[in-house]
Amino acid sequence: MAVTDFANFVAPAASGSAAEADAIREASACLDRFTERFNARDTAGMDGELHFPHVMLSGADRLEWRAPGNHPADFFEKLEASGWRRTCYQSKEAVLASADKVHFVVTYTREDAAGTVLSTHRNLWIATRVAGRWGISLRSY
Repeated sequence: MAVTDFANFVAPAASGSAAEADAIREASACLDRFTERFNARDTAGMDGELHFPHVMLSGADRLEWRAPGNHPADFFEKLEASGWRRTCYQSKEAVLASADKVHFVVTYTREDAAGTVLSTHRNLWIATRVAGRWGISLRSY
């Protein structure tokens, strides 16, 4: 996308609109579908809820996936070796929203088969609507 007017690019849209509320609901459903596929150990299904290129930040490190199919083959084996059986949202707070983009502060737990919390994580995830489809564009850990 070429930005021809930077002032308009960075100007916030009016908040509190019905379109914004719809965006939050639809983007939140996208995150739910992603985590449902995550818990099903379905990397192709997870990729289906992402937009590409997909960016992940961890500290100052940046990882960009240009296309689907980049999850390591042993990703779930390593996670299960730690005792993990499922991930559960504790909260998804929309902290910045427009009709086509929602920033969420996501708090989730990793749990074992008995439901014991192994770890708690708080991340920033950004979902965007591109060509009419919601997908997660960025995850910051």
